[in-house]
Formats: sequence, C-alpha cells, structure tokens
Amino acid sequence: MSLSARRLRSLAAPLLFTFAAALSLSFAFGATEAAAQDGIVKAQLEAKGVKFEVDSDGDFKCVFRLDSGRTQVVWVRSKVAEYGSVKVREIWSPGFRADTDDFPAIVANQLLTNSNTVKLGGWVKQGKNAVFVVKIPGDASADQLVNGITAAVESADALELALTGKDDL
Repeated sequence: MSLSARRLRSLAAPLLFTFAAALSLSFAFGATEAAAQDGIVKAQLEAKGVKFEVDSDGDFKCVFRLDSGRTQVVWVRSKVAEYGSVKVREIWSPGFRADTDDFPAIVANQLLTNSNTVKLGGWVKQGKNAVFVVKIPGDASADQLVNGITAAVESADALELALTGKDDL
C-alpha cells in the first residue's frame, strides 16, 4: 500500500463521519422547520376560532357550516411547496365527484370557465374529484389564511350546488 493510499484510508473514516453528521443535522433542522410551520398554522386557526382536526397526513381538516345551512369541507395543507425561491401553502376544497375518471365535457368546461373568473385559486382534477385549490404564501398571515379558506369554501360549495344540487362535499 502506498503512502497516499494509507493517508486516504485514514482520512476516509472521519470524512464519512462528518458527512453523516452534517446530513443528520440537515434532516433534523428540516423536521424542526416543518413542525414549526404546522404549529404556526395551528395557532393561526385557533386564533381565528376555526375548528379543525389533523388528518393522518398532518393536514388541517375543517368543516364549515354556511349561512345557507350547507356544509363544506376544506383542508389546509401542512406541507409548504417550493418552486425556486417561492413557497406556497395549498388549501383544498372538493366541489364535484364524477362517477368515472373522466369528467363530462360540460363539467370540465364549467371548471375552466370558473377558474378564469375567480380572483383567488382555481380548479384541479384529482382522480374522480374536482378540487378548488388556493395557493397562499408559505408564510401567510392568519388573515390571509382565512381569506384563502373562505375563497376555497365559497367556490367549491357554489360549484357543487350548481352542478349537483347536493351537499355531499
């Protein structure tokens, strides 16, 4: 074994340890940051008097009773999505459930038309469901969070009523 190979081998163990420690710290700090985000949303919802439960994904599920007597479910995602330097939190509320994976053309066209007229959010297809999604800043204030929830609830419920006349979602 050459001297450089011996030297390399003696340096390998400490370097691997240092790399593993740095990797562990990065995961630890990432987990702490995610937990802090969840705590912030929880505190904001509680401060605004919004009742919620946390689902198995760690998302906040809220059910709202509207003035009309109808109800509407909404989820505030715990995970903040990133695109470059932009961080967004999604708020989801379902408005339509199809019998198959394909939406009828009249429904698909209504979703596109509606997405063009709303000020905040838009419709997405998730399997058999049409879901109204509002994207707010990842560090949104409590007021911005409630505005996003309101936009999702009102848009999803209005579409559900218009398309089905039911109150299932």
